[in-house]
Amino acid sequence: MNRRWTFQQYRTIDLVLFAVMLCISETVIVTAARFWFPEQLYTVSVVAALTTIVLMRWGPWAAIHAFVGGFVFCTVSHGTVQQYIIYCIGNLFSMLSLLPLRALGKERIRSDSTLTVLFALCTLLLMQLGRALVAFVLGTEPARCVGFVTTDVLSGLFTAVIVWIARRLDGIFEDQKHYLLRVNREEEKGGF
Repeated sequence: MNRRWTFQQYRTIDLVLFAVMLCISETVIVTAARFWFPEQLYTVSVVAALTTIVLMRWGPWAAIHAFVGGFVFCTVSHGTVQQYIIYCIGNLFSMLSLLPLRALGKERIRSDSTLTVLFALCTLLLMQLGRALVAFVLGTEPARCVGFVTTDVLSGLFTAVIVWIARRLDGIFEDQKHYLLRVNREEEKGGF
């Protein structure tokens, strides 16, 4: 049976798969950190990396993953209501990465490894600044708001490496409409 998916079905399946990957990996990382390194000041997260990849693949649909990433982090960490607001809403600031994505173009960012890493770090920094801003609005002292950036520096390394690797894998760090059209053209040329 040669069943073809519609573009919307493909997008939905892809978004769900990335959300599942995000939920599982973030749960494992946060649980491991709480169990083995409970006194550490630094945190590590894959939310920015996966959000960056989904931003490239689907644009604003990545807001779902940014929000879900904050929700999973707070749930596994047994966060307070205020932490849920800070992380879920703060992570949505990463959607400002759509501005350089549109200004420079997805293909240019994807094809240049330096721009890829800078784009990923921009997405992470916007998440961190968003959390700090939301925390500040909710009454957190400015000195503690800085902690949303400083305690998450290791995530910058993880984000840069994960997105750089994803960029090297065919179709992973690529606009999916562009990818599907490219694959279709290659199939037609190959006579599949």
